[in-house]
Amino acid sequence: MNGSSKPIQERSSPKQIQEQLRQEYERARREARELELLIRQSTAEVERLSQHNTQVTNRVRQMEATLDTLPREHIRETYTQALDAQLRFLMMRGQLEQLQAKHQMLERYIEMLQATLDTFTATPSEPQSGGEASSEAVSGNSLIRIINAQEAERLLLARRMHDGPAQALTNLILQAEICERLFDRDPVHAREELTNLKESVQQTFEKVRSFIFDLRPMMLDDLGLNPTIKRYVQDFEAKSGIVCQLSLTGKEQRLPNYIEITVFRALQALLSNVQRHSHATRVDITLNLDAQALTLRVEDDGVGFNLDEVMSAARQRKTLGLITLIEQIELLGGTITIDSAPGRGTHVRLYLPIVGTA
Repeated sequence: MNGSSKPIQERSSPKQIQEQLRQEYERARREARELELLIRQSTAEVERLSQHNTQVTNRVRQMEATLDTLPREHIRETYTQALDAQLRFLMMRGQLEQLQAKHQMLERYIEMLQATLDTFTATPSEPQSGGEASSEAVSGNSLIRIINAQEAERLLLARRMHDGPAQALTNLILQAEICERLFDRDPVHAREELTNLKESVQQTFEKVRSFIFDLRPMMLDDLGLNPTIKRYVQDFEAKSGIVCQLSLTGKEQRLPNYIEITVFRALQALLSNVQRHSHATRVDITLNLDAQALTLRVEDDGVGFNLDEVMSAARQRKTLGLITLIEQIELLGGTITIDSAPGRGTHVRLYLPIVGTA
């Protein structure tokens, strides 16, 4: 999951792929243990900072009741302590949520690697015929593309973290320094800057929460697929300006974690494509759950595309989004059908059997 991971080369043999997967599995387990330790330490620190922040906030309220009778230096020091306590608490809590989200994602990744290794173990290492060798090569290439796609996604997330929350936190530090310099020269201006700083902290915190939700929504584990999709579609509509009509039918039920996260990621990818490429004004989303299968439909009124041309171009450029999504669903025994043409929008149907998965 870190920068040391390297994409598997397409010329690797099935045995080499199996060994690389085993090494990646062991590395992921080590990282998971390290994250568990960091989460325990961070949780204790968040609790300590929360108590300290409460104490400092109470001191500020007591001070504000007698503000006119206190020395300016005392006021400045108290506000500085309150700002520092709040920033430390917010930053540590955000860091803890990121660690928890990463750990949960890593656990799902380990489960996938374990299932893949089990599949390799159950499959004879030496093919008995040319047809079996061809099938094994296709399966190996599918795994290669999925693993490489995961590495590409991690790189994208790292860039988003650097350009978003990390940059925003740097700006907060600069604002805090401005406030500190203004306290002695212009207390009124300093108070205005503190108000601006408080608003910036709140905005940054909301951005971090949104980033964590995109990375790994906590409510997916707590509440399940339907509530998470409702929240995600609402956020997508607000951010994109595209009208969304969501319909949830069938029996609401909890599914195995790997199915819930696969369907959620599929919807993320499909709506991302709608926003980036379709020029749509409306998208209809339908999720139906019954005792045997899950069906997800995403239909937009955008410009559409020629499916054969798009898939061919994706293979030539080695872009992995749609191709990898199809292969992930097929590995779980499901199917994706795409109906699109220039000028008449796009209709995607995802079907995934759930019998015996619980």
